[in-house]
Amino acid sequence: MNALELDNDLFFFLNGMHNSFWDSFMYVYSGKLIWIPLYAALLYTLWYNFGWRRVFFYALLAIGLTFLLTDQITVSLIRPYVGRLRPTHAVHPDGELVHIVNNYRGGLYSFPSAHAANTFGLACFVWMLFRKWWLTLFFMGWAALTCYSRVYLGVHYPGDLLVGAWVGLLSASSAYLLFRLVSRCRRAESPLNRLYIPVCVGGLTVVGIWVYAVVGLLI
Repeated sequence: MNALELDNDLFFFLNGMHNSFWDSFMYVYSGKLIWIPLYAALLYTLWYNFGWRRVFFYALLAIGLTFLLTDQITVSLIRPYVGRLRPTHAVHPDGELVHIVNNYRGGLYSFPSAHAANTFGLACFVWMLFRKWWLTLFFMGWAALTCYSRVYLGVHYPGDLLVGAWVGLLSASSAYLLFRLVSRCRRAESPLNRLYIPVCVGGLTVVGIWVYAVVGLLI
């Protein structure tokens, strides 16, 4: 069995484990707008520890550069040349076997995953900037579940997510090295405060999605 066959088999194994509750949960969890409160909480934490100084703005620019790199590398550079169709695409030979939620099929190509690149890119930058294991664990877990949601929804193979995650890690590392060079700062000044806020906001968001999925089963 070659790598593509293994990737395909793993996809159908994971995508095949579904029910109505997880359909609702993963569909909302995989969205972008639902995580705006988490991003706002992280922005507040950056501001609280850096203050209105140039380091704060350099950190924002570095995060923006991370997202720019992940999007351009995944969507503009790699996808058009690899041309791997999404499992949910209408002309895909196995398309009828894929579990699809709310008729969501995504775009044309799947390799690599921009969702994986963006979320792991942000998680990696948070890790390198704050160096707190529990904060890093939360963001890495958030990114990993985002990746799983993409397989669950049928729009990505596991291999797409693995490569996308590596793109995110490399992009964040490059942006962080540039941030250190320009700002001359490795992390927020000690003592670090209110790092629990993004974790609390993100956790409450997950709980809210969970409640939404439960209510959907009851009505």
